[in-house]
Amino acid sequence: MRTWYILLVSLVLQTGCSEEKVADMPITEFEQEMLANGILVDVRTAEEFEAGHLENAMNIDWYNPEFADQFKDFGKDETIYVYCKMGGRSAKAKEKLKLMGFAKVVNLEGGYEAFKQKKEK
Repeated sequence: MRTWYILLVSLVLQTGCSEEKVADMPITEFEQEMLANGILVDVRTAEEFEAGHLENAMNIDWYNPEFADQFKDFGKDETIYVYCKMGGRSAKAKEKLKLMGFAKVVNLEGGYEAFKQKKEK
């Protein structure tokens, strides 16, 4: 019995340690060069997106009932950078994408509002 317990604990520790950790980052630190190995997704509404967005971003509206379906052609190992207006929707989108099996999802914290504020300075 003890052998099974040790084996189980070892397996859990190895699995937990081998999972790739991808930290969130402030949107003000995002660089376009990061897209060489990733995809930038704006999860705001189409109207918000049309009013202004980050260069090279694609718009996939968090509120669209087909939100998850729009990621079916993305590779599960691709890095996906998500942002919204202030960070709430993108945090939810990140969790949804992780549940869908995407391994590398980065929430750009602060959202488009923080990006605009930095740009105006």
